[in-house]
Parts: sequence; structure tokens; C-alpha cells
Amino acid sequence: MGTPITSLITSKEISIQDLKGKTLAVDAFNMLYQFLSTIRQRDGSLLTDSKGQVTSHLTGLFSRVTKLMLEGVKLAFVFDGIVPDLKTKERERRKKLKIEAKDKYEEAKQAEDIESMNKYASRTSVLTTEMIVEAKKLLKALGIVVVNAPSEGEAQASYMVEKGDCYAIVSQDADALLFKASRIIKNLTISGKRKATNQLTYRTINPEIINLAETLNNLGITQEQLIIIALLSGTDYNIGGVKGIGPKKALGLVKLHGNNYDEIFEEVEWDKYFDIPWTEVFYTIKHMKTTDDYLLEWQTPDKDAVVDLLVHKHDFGLERIESTMNKLLKGRPDKTQKGLGDFF
Repeated sequence: MGTPITSLITSKEISIQDLKGKTLAVDAFNMLYQFLSTIRQRDGSLLTDSKGQVTSHLTGLFSRVTKLMLEGVKLAFVFDGIVPDLKTKERERRKKLKIEAKDKYEEAKQAEDIESMNKYASRTSVLTTEMIVEAKKLLKALGIVVVNAPSEGEAQASYMVEKGDCYAIVSQDADALLFKASRIIKNLTISGKRKATNQLTYRTINPEIINLAETLNNLGITQEQLIIIALLSGTDYNIGGVKGIGPKKALGLVKLHGNNYDEIFEEVEWDKYFDIPWTEVFYTIKHMKTTDDYLLEWQTPDKDAVVDLLVHKHDFGLERIESTMNKLLKGRPDKTQKGLGDFF
């Protein structure tokens, strides 16, 4: 989900070592889209195998997950289910943007403009059903927990964190705070670098943690009021928010009117911009479907299954895959993962 509330939120830098032995719920789609957007060739095209099948998502997933496992981090990947009807407009908007970006990419290709090709190519990323199926297959072969959310994966992962089953949710978005995630981990990489958006360069980064309780305390608001601020400044369910209302102005309105939400939305003339009541968006977020139907049990990585998928099917180098898998399997006397990544 996309909302600009990030500008109101402070985070604290941490190290990978701070997360050793902790269980993290990963917003799977969020991470896979990162890989599709950034793991590309110089001209912006995705990595593929000899049969033309995309491998960028598998490259990123194997690299990052195995490195985190070796650092003692436990992961549970949460995948999206059926998204709310209100998100249809946002999906249509994103589809249109991808088509426009694809057209601009082709123009840049004709002009042999490598920088522009890379810029627009990263905006055309599409996560297909086949990619999702293979991502789950790889994760399970690595012994990683896979959870299928009934609706938004971000909401399910947040629920698992709120319950205390996981320490934090891994996501580049701060939106999980709207779903009551007590902690969010951003920039979860091992190498300490990430490809700059729409550029060929990399920037230095460190993992960061966002704490819900500290955020609410610093802002002097409740979690419900944070949702109101998000509605005013825009979410995937009311794209763009109310014209002229950014996060800071929205915070001011909440401070002024408190819990009199009807008064706030009357003042900003919500009905002038949206044909659905604000309450529908509010309760869609507040009562997003989640489930307790998941089991946090990690299995011993299956080296043969990983080699079969990555090497035999997608042409990954056998030596590299075997080397990594041998490190994961070294000194593992039982069948349960007890706690245990170079594009990032």
C-alpha cells in the first residue's frame, strides 16, 4: 500500500547483528518487486536464463535470504491473497503507468540511451503468477516459512508482529503501521548498498527500525488517528488523498479536531474528491482480513530441490549454489532450523 506518511516518521539505524535469532515477517510482494526493479542488466532489461525466462526475482531472493539465514535471522514470507475491491483503481493506475513506461523504454532503446532505458525499464516490473509460484518453491526448498494471506500480505505480516509471533515486519513502506505492526525493518540488506532509483549507481544504506509506539508517542496521536492522516494524504484505496492536504497538514487537522473525524472530512470536503465515504476506506484498513492459519516451523534446507530449481531449470552456476547450500547445512544435526544475499 502506498501513503506518504513516511515524512512524519522517524527511524533508527540498526545492524544485522541486532536481528540475530529474531523472527521477521517479510512482505513478500514488496521484496520481490524490489528485485524486479533493481536486479537488471545495464540496459534495464531483466536477468533471464538461456530459455528467456526471467530470473531476477530468484537471484535476489536466493542471495538475500541465504545471507540473512547465515546471519542467524529467521524469516517468514507472507504473500498477498485477494486484495480489497477498493484497490482496483490503484491497480488500474499502476498498469497504465507501466504501459507508459514501456513505451518510453522502447523510445530510449531506439535512441540507444542506456541511462533512460534503465530508468524506464525499472518502472515496467510485473510480478507474474509463475514468478510467485517459483518464489514460494525456492523459499520452501530453503526451509523458509511461507504464509498465504487472505487479503493484503502487509496486513497479515503486521498481524503476526502485533501478536508477538514475529519481531518485526520487513518492508520498505511505513504503511504497516496502519495495520498495527509494532515494528518495521527497512533496508534489510547484507552488503550495505542499494541501487539508486532509476539510476545506474548504488547508495550506501543501513537497516533501520521504525517503532509504532514511539511514532505515535512522538506525534502525540493514536493509531486510529494515524489512519486518518493516511486517508487525508492518500492511500492505495483513495489515490492522491485530498487535494492540498499533505501529511503535516493532516497531522495538524487531527490535532485540532481530535477524534471528531466527521468534522475533519467535512472541513476538507472529502466528498468533492471521492465518490466513496471516508468511513469505507477507514474500515477497509482497520479491519483488513487476516488469519491464524499459519505455522512458524522452519525445515532443513533441501539442497537437491534448490539445485534442481536454480541450476537445472534456470542455469544458475552449480558451484555457487552448492557452496552456499553447504554453508547453510554445515553443522545442522536436526531437521528444524534453529535460527540461522550480491545485489544488495
